Amino acid sequence: MRFRFPALLGAALAAAFSLHAQTTPANPIRITVDLTDAPRKLLHAQMTIPVSPGPLTLLYAKWIPGEHMPDGPIDNLAGLFITANGQTVRWVRDDVNMYAIHLTVPEGVSQLDVKDDFLATAPANGFSAGASTSANLAVLSWNELVLYPSGHQSDQVFVQPAVILPTGWQYGTALPRVAPGTEADTKPGADNSVHFDTVSLEQLIDSPLLSGKYFAQFDLAPEVTPKHYLDVVSDGPEDLNLSDDTLAGFSNLVRETGAVYKSRHYGSYHFLVTASDQVAHFGLEHHQSSDDRVPEKTFIDPNLLLLSADLLPHEFTHSWNGKYRRPAGLATGNYEDPMVGSLLWVYEGLTDYMGNVLAARSKLETDAQYRDYLADTAATLDYRPGRTWRDLQDTATGAQFLYLAGGGWDNWRRSVDYYSEGDLVWLDVDTTIRRLTRDKKSLNDFLGIFEGLGGNTAPKVVPYHFDDVVNALNQVVPYDWAGFLKERLTSLAPHAPLEGITQGGYKIVYTDQPNDITLAHMNASGSTNEWWSIGLNATSDGHIEDVLVGSAADKAKLGPGMQIVAVNNRQFTGTLLNDAIEAAKGTQAPIGLIVVNTGVYRVVGLDYHDGVRFPHLERVDGTPDYLDEILKPMTKGS
Repeated sequence: MRFRFPALLGAALAAAFSLHAQTTPANPIRITVDLTDAPRKLLHAQMTIPVSPGPLTLLYAKWIPGEHMPDGPIDNLAGLFITANGQTVRWVRDDVNMYAIHLTVPEGVSQLDVKDDFLATAPANGFSAGASTSANLAVLSWNELVLYPSGHQSDQVFVQPAVILPTGWQYGTALPRVAPGTEADTKPGADNSVHFDTVSLEQLIDSPLLSGKYFAQFDLAPEVTPKHYLDVVSDGPEDLNLSDDTLAGFSNLVRETGAVYKSRHYGSYHFLVTASDQVAHFGLEHHQSSDDRVPEKTFIDPNLLLLSADLLPHEFTHSWNGKYRRPAGLATGNYEDPMVGSLLWVYEGLTDYMGNVLAARSKLETDAQYRDYLADTAATLDYRPGRTWRDLQDTATGAQFLYLAGGGWDNWRRSVDYYSEGDLVWLDVDTTIRRLTRDKKSLNDFLGIFEGLGGNTAPKVVPYHFDDVVNALNQVVPYDWAGFLKERLTSLAPHAPLEGITQGGYKIVYTDQPNDITLAHMNASGSTNEWWSIGLNATSDGHIEDVLVGSAADKAKLGPGMQIVAVNNRQFTGTLLNDAIEAAKGTQAPIGLIVVNTGVYRVVGLDYHDGVRFPHLERVDGTPDYLDEILKPMTKGS
């Protein structure tokens, strides 16, 4: 029997179908995920789902919170078998909603037995559905395997989870373990299994599990309640050697967030960090944990450590800004309804700003390194011609397709710019509050009001709208905040909003030396960065990654994907290109390049004579030092 029906009728039928699968804390879905084949990129699950006879629709999560797009990895779900009392139950996929399957529960059946596999074969990019395993580790996102009955909000479906680990592996997760295990007990039982308490589907999908052969757990800021843990897994034991300074910085982060957000909205918190070159690299927020994936040598390579300084502060901030306070359009309460990203400039933009500020306040990076980051960000956004046709608001509204956009000409299309431009917008808010109140108040006051609403609470969602943001700002200092924000969201000005930097007492200048952040990027990747001079970025072997519209490289008809093979008749190196740009400064002679484009070679004369340029922030004498004040720690421990 096939099921195809209009959306409204479908909703009514789905609600009716849900009568045949009602879970309770005492009678939950039970799921056991077997990770013993994770090194072979196979995850196995067994579920029992309580049901009663009649039609039933089961769903697979489509819209994954924090990923802001319908990217539930159903393409890698395999081996789905459903039985009841030992007999096969046939299922059929919905003709329209690929994430729904329909079946009929036979008479006399009270539970379905479900088996499925997840093929962990995705490449090392993307988010949680990207590469997540290696020979020595695995990160489990429960949404990859769990099925659940339709017609319920996620906090009304209950699940009791368990996991089976490879021999010798340990784990970290925010899920509460069934007694007698304790929060800090990271070892499985004698049968390599770990059993967790019954939780809502919302909490399950919000609680990934980190596991591996090389695992370490560190207590952070032990004097702070609730407890905070740093759980790290890696492909080799040497990559678990976190320095005392790094651990002190993460403990400072715990203290600083309590001071600025005036609340904790969780029972305990786990930073789940995967240090591996075999997995996708990203950060994904959860209410009581964060899924943070970094290159293998991050904790022992100073360049990689600096480049990741803001990652944990960013994802930790999301526990308040994104998980607790959540835009109403993203607070759907389920994984089927489309999310509306129009307020992502708050959800992600404010978080990006505070993540970087907290990295400096916590001493995960120096104040000078923060200013270098800000210089890089502001200068890159200032060289962003796509801002003349796509406003900042549209980058948020269109997030669900912009996340997947890749390749060259990104500066013309724009991408999820509400992250980095959010830094500039919220710095502008911060310095404006300080200017209006003569530095008696700041964004810290707004954050205490907005993120600390209700004080300490258990995990829950408190939705907000644009007017709620404006009202909270007006509680700090009355101003036309609605007009202020809308102007920055809808501007098509060719240059980035730099008022926060100038109000903060600094200006952007360019020199022939890269700042610490630019240099760390170049050292870590082996790439060259000529973005602010000739207008291109290239890899160590000369492959052009992107070209700036309107730049000298653009005028010379260079493009992404081409390869520079020679500079002034000599084999390409990044140093040689840099030297040629400097040598052409103040002359009339073009820079000679030989480039290859899909097998076709061409000689290019690059008409550029202003030398290499890298952005820095420079203090403006006689102006308020608001930016320096912003970076001061709020706690003595930092």
